[in-house]
Amino acid sequence: MGRKTYSLSAAAIVAAASLSFSSADGTVAFAQDAAIVAPEQNQIAEPASQVVEIVPNQPAFVSEEVVQPLPETDANDASASNINASSLRELVGQVDIDAQLTEQMRCLAGAVYFESRGEPLAGQLAVAQVVINRSEDRRWPASYCGVVYQRSQFSFVRGGQMPNINTSSNAWHRAKAVARIAHDGMWESEAADAVYFHASYVRPSWSRAKTRLAQIDTHVFYR
Repeated sequence: MGRKTYSLSAAAIVAAASLSFSSADGTVAFAQDAAIVAPEQNQIAEPASQVVEIVPNQPAFVSEEVVQPLPETDANDASASNINASSLRELVGQVDIDAQLTEQMRCLAGAVYFESRGEPLAGQLAVAQVVINRSEDRRWPASYCGVVYQRSQFSFVRGGQMPNINTSSNAWHRAKAVARIAHDGMWESEAADAVYFHASYVRPSWSRAKTRLAQIDTHVFYR
């Protein structure tokens, strides 16, 4: 903000002073100031005693770095960003599977295990992708477990229960790794947009009304 200077004439100052002093005092003040010649129009009186300078308060500006807080990073996400693999098989071997699974991730890995443990890794990833895609689609429940346990959707679910898993098997270790890869979007699936699949040796009636995306070994995927 710029400085603003205002000038008051001798007469104006005398007039203001007359509000506070007696008429006798005012007469003396006027006589003393009469010797000063009033400035011409648009000029500021030179005597410093006749200039009243009004300086508005200056705003204070502080120059410092603006630091935006970073979102907290999950430890798994941080390690995933450091993984570099040239193939899905190599990636499966690099993914950490020792961390305890959440309920949702166990449902996702369970679907991979029971629906596609005998399939190639690309087929297992596609099954996981179907579960994820359904959870993000309003036509299905909004969680992995909700999708997996939805009635009459996955044949391995019996009476609302998932069968026992051989947690020491290599098939389960791979299923956990594939679920993690799909969940974190670490590898693109051949059936990226799929929300349906069936075995290649059957042809359900609903498949005729869907768009076929890919066939991976014994599974055909649709959207």
